[in-house]
Amino acid sequence: MHADAGADAGLVAAEDVLLFVNAAITATGQREFRSTAYQQQLSLDFLHEYVRVNYRRVYAAALALDINDHNAALIVRGLLEHAADASAEEKRVEGRLIAARLAKLPPQRVYRLFRALRTAGVNNRRTRAIMRDWLAARPDPAHDAVKYRAGLKAAVRHAHLGFAADGGAADGELGDFLFRPGRRKHYEHRLLDAWRRAHHEQGAVTELPFTVAEGFAARRGTERAEFLEAMAPRMTRLERLRTLEQRTAGDRTGSADVGVDLAAMPLTRLALYVLSLGFEDRRARRAELTGALRAAARRAAGPHAGSWGRVAAVLDDSYSASGSGEKRRRPLAVALACHFLLEQLAAPGACAGLWTSGRTDPLLVRPWGPTPLGMRVLDALDLGPDRLVIVSDGWDNAPPGLAGEVLRVWRTRLDPDRRTAVVHLNPVYDAEGFDVRRLAPEVPTAGIRDAEDLPALVELAGFAEGRTGAAALYAYLDRRVARFVDGAHRGGAGATA
Repeated sequence: MHADAGADAGLVAAEDVLLFVNAAITATGQREFRSTAYQQQLSLDFLHEYVRVNYRRVYAAALALDINDHNAALIVRGLLEHAADASAEEKRVEGRLIAARLAKLPPQRVYRLFRALRTAGVNNRRTRAIMRDWLAARPDPAHDAVKYRAGLKAAVRHAHLGFAADGGAADGELGDFLFRPGRRKHYEHRLLDAWRRAHHEQGAVTELPFTVAEGFAARRGTERAEFLEAMAPRMTRLERLRTLEQRTAGDRTGSADVGVDLAAMPLTRLALYVLSLGFEDRRARRAELTGALRAAARRAAGPHAGSWGRVAAVLDDSYSASGSGEKRRRPLAVALACHFLLEQLAAPGACAGLWTSGRTDPLLVRPWGPTPLGMRVLDALDLGPDRLVIVSDGWDNAPPGLAGEVLRVWRTRLDPDRRTAVVHLNPVYDAEGFDVRRLAPEVPTAGIRDAEDLPALVELAGFAEGRTGAAALYAYLDRRVARFVDGAHRGGAGATA
């Protein structure tokens, strides 16, 4: 990917690319603190169409970046719906990117994408091949038939992949299970047969995947506590965490007794769980929760651990960090996760976390009060850090605009040589501005959804300063695409032409 126009055109293109990447990382089409779901969806739809039409190769390359699953699915759908706009070479690269990204997406989201393609009437040869290859790579088709039955049926029909009744044992059983459910009195596959028996045998319910068993239990009026206890051995790690509070109601013995290893959880998801607990629970489990957060942060830091020197972090725990009903406490969870990750990235003992509220105990933060970012930025710069990282939605309001002015003066007059690297990470998409809200033009801003992506996002944010040029940004995207596709190929994801 190379810019053929002049420097100004290249700069505009780079700004458009970064704007889209920020949106694809943070926006999910759900309600945010300051915008409705409709506003989010309208803004996101416009951005997707604009970038797909004007920068199609970049649009496809975004699949190799740390964008969220919602936007990854939208990009795949956009590329397949408008295949006629792509050259043969672009289709070849897009096919490999799509295959690699679908292999990373949760299966329920992929099945939802396939249904959307069917509804939109997208049924060209390439789309059918992509669907066929993804379905062929699924580790247990019978599991999908039970857990994602409607989605699998729709995909099989749309891709013209009929299961022959007289085919092999697996094909014949799956075909009967999906399309002729009353034909067999018994299935050889234990999961298919468990689903059949669960309609009249209580014991068969516990042999099913958790989400499927939930439906049977609800219809039969099974006590929730009794059901969760029986299903605990069959739950995934995330399902155990999601139901942990229900299974330990009134029990202070900790999470180890119910099969949840908190330290093994992804950092941001763990931070969300911590914030879902009351202050008394957090205090009572301080050692366990803090240890788990630090272990997850060490894992997320990886080879970057200890390499960032002296770090000062300004972290937003104002009221707007409460998020929305759909994304409850998400901005605060990202800030909390970043606090522990930056501790690991900094030199030992060289990280200062400054919360906008003035609190000093990260485990007890809560979304409350105004956003005095300017004052906290002054406090952070006074420490003389090698890096200043600001994690906030950018609504500096106590007093308004102070943070931007402080950063402008610091960058243009006090530190023009950039001895202190400054970056602003924003977890909230601003639908009205088609981007994440920025504090100052002199400071690079990147969207962030998961704290685990922080090191890569800091690198990407550097292109927003305009000093490296559009060519460097496109070269960076090319490297990410090559690494992403190559990694997926070694991991077993097919490359569909």
